[in-house]
Amino acid sequence: MTCNTKGPFTPDTFFTSMPETYHVRIEKERLVFSAAHFITYSDENSGDVCEPLHGHNYHVAAEVHGPLDENHYVVDFIALRDTLQTIVDELDHRMLLPTGHTTICVKEQGNEVTVTHGERRWVFPREDCVLLPMANTTAELLARYIGHRLLEALQQQTGERPARVQVAVDECDGQWGICELDHLAID
Repeated sequence: MTCNTKGPFTPDTFFTSMPETYHVRIEKERLVFSAAHFITYSDENSGDVCEPLHGHNYHVAAEVHGPLDENHYVVDFIALRDTLQTIVDELDHRMLLPTGHTTICVKEQGNEVTVTHGERRWVFPREDCVLLPMANTTAELLARYIGHRLLEALQQQTGERPARVQVAVDECDGQWGICELDHLAID
């Protein structure tokens, strides 16, 4: 038996008068990671300034944009949640270090990571560090890193690359760094 296939309110006739776009958003209390970092920035008076080592309780949210699949999902919420949680967990309780910075030198030496910036020097246990392919561990670049990882993982799981992903990283109760990755712009 088929229900409601005739008349003015069928899905094929009623909902096709306007273009439609879809996205899902996930922002959960458990999508959080606590990590240490430091960043450098240019100051016209002091030149290349390096912040002291400090930490944040980062919160992560993500949006995935795209067409509906055969199940009428943009992406399965459970797959999105679990994938994002795996990425976030890899950053939790770690020292975040940029490997693409021009003045921060990061070197792995056995079970240690030595980091230098000018006259400053730090040594961390290797197991406590995440070496990140970025120039600085800002909220914006962390959002970019998480976004690329999310895109890759979702494509592996579903066989489809989402049209667009937006990842937001909050480093301090309302201070969000946001990165949008557009599938068409990446390819």
